[in-house]
Amino acid sequence: MGMDLVPVYEDEAPSGAIISIDPVTSQNMGVRTARVERRDLSRSIRTVGLVGYEEPRQYSINSKIDGWVEQLYVNTTGEMVKKGQALLDIYSPDLVAAQEEFLLALESRDTLASSPFAEIAEGAQRLYQASRKRLKLWDISERQIRRLEKTRQVKKTLTLYAGYQGIVTMKMVNEGMFIKAGVELFKISDISKVWVYADIYEYELPWVKVGQQASVELPFVGGEPVQGTISYIYPYVESKTRTVKARIDLDNPDFELKPDMYVNVRLRTETVRDALVVPIEAVLHSGDKKTVFVALGEGKFEPRQVKTGLQGKDNLIEIKQGLLRGDRVVVSAQFMLDSESKLREAIQKMLEPKKDEDTAPRAGHAMEDEALDDLFGDEEEMEDLFK
Repeated sequence: MGMDLVPVYEDEAPSGAIISIDPVTSQNMGVRTARVERRDLSRSIRTVGLVGYEEPRQYSINSKIDGWVEQLYVNTTGEMVKKGQALLDIYSPDLVAAQEEFLLALESRDTLASSPFAEIAEGAQRLYQASRKRLKLWDISERQIRRLEKTRQVKKTLTLYAGYQGIVTMKMVNEGMFIKAGVELFKISDISKVWVYADIYEYELPWVKVGQQASVELPFVGGEPVQGTISYIYPYVESKTRTVKARIDLDNPDFELKPDMYVNVRLRTETVRDALVVPIEAVLHSGDKKTVFVALGEGKFEPRQVKTGLQGKDNLIEIKQGLLRGDRVVVSAQFMLDSESKLREAIQKMLEPKKDEDTAPRAGHAMEDEALDDLFGDEEEMEDLFK
C-alpha cells in the first residue's frame, strides 16, 4: 500500500487508547511536557557511616597455663600497649616445675657434652631442646629463658608479654585472680587502620562498586575529610534498616577516627555515558508496569509502557525501552490522563460487539460514539469543567 512497516513488539505496545484533549482544557489541567534526550547520567550518594575496628587487627590475649596473677602491669581499658610490653606476672606450679626440669636438662647437657659416647651427648642435647621448647610454648619469652640459663635460679613468677600493638578494648583480669588456660584476659585492637561501614539503600546499589573512591567527613568542627576506597560490599541486607553495608578502608595514623563514631560519607560513582533519560515525574508506577504519556501533538496523548534503569541526579531516570530520542513526555497532570485513558479503554471493551451477534459494525461504532459522548460530554462542557 506504499506505507512504511514499523514493527511493534508486545512489550512496547501502548497500554491504552490515544487521548485527544482540547488545547484550552489541556492548559487548564496544567499539562506540561519535556523532551526525551540523551545525557550523561551520574549520581552522588551521601549517607551515614559507622567507624569500626579492622577485624584482622583485633587480638585476644590469654594464658596457656593455669595460675595466679601476682602483678598486673596493664590495668586500665583504653590503655595503649606496644608489642613486647609486659602485661602481667603469673605464678604457676607447673611453670616452676618446668623451670626445674629445664635447669636439670641444661646441667645434663653441659656434663655429658664431653662424653666419649656420641649417643649419650646427643640424648642430653635433645632433652635440653625439648625442655626449652616447652617453656616457649607456654609463652615464656626468649629473654626470660636466657636469663634462666645464665642465673640457674628458678623464679616463682614469669611474665607474659604483649605480642601485638594496639589499645586495650576489653580487660577481664584483676590482680590476684586465678586464671585458667585459654580464658581471654585482654582484647587488644590496633586502630591505626579502621573500617567504615556505610549504609547503602537498595535502590542505590546499582551505583556502588568495589574500588570506588569515598570521602569520609568527620563530625567535629575542623575535621578534614579522609579519603578511602570501598573494599567490600556485604552480600545481605540489614533487616531493621533495609540497607546494605559497604566497607571503606581508611588509614588512621592520628587516631582521629574513633570506633563506634558516626561519620558522613560521600561516594563518587561512575558516570553512565549517553543514556536516554526523562524526568522522573514523567513515569507512572502501577504495579509491575511503568507508563509514560507521549505527546503526539494537536492535543493527542499516547500512554506507553517503558522499562527504566538507573536513577540519577537532577531527578532524571534512564529509559531502556519504550521511548525514542526527541519524544515529548508529559511531566504533570498525567494522573488525570491515566484515569481517562483507562476509563475509555474499559468502556470500549464493554461496547465491543460479540462475534456471534448479527449487529452491523457501523451500528456498533455508532453506539460506542454515543455512549462516550454521553459520558464525557462535548468539548464546551469539558472546558467549563476545568475553568
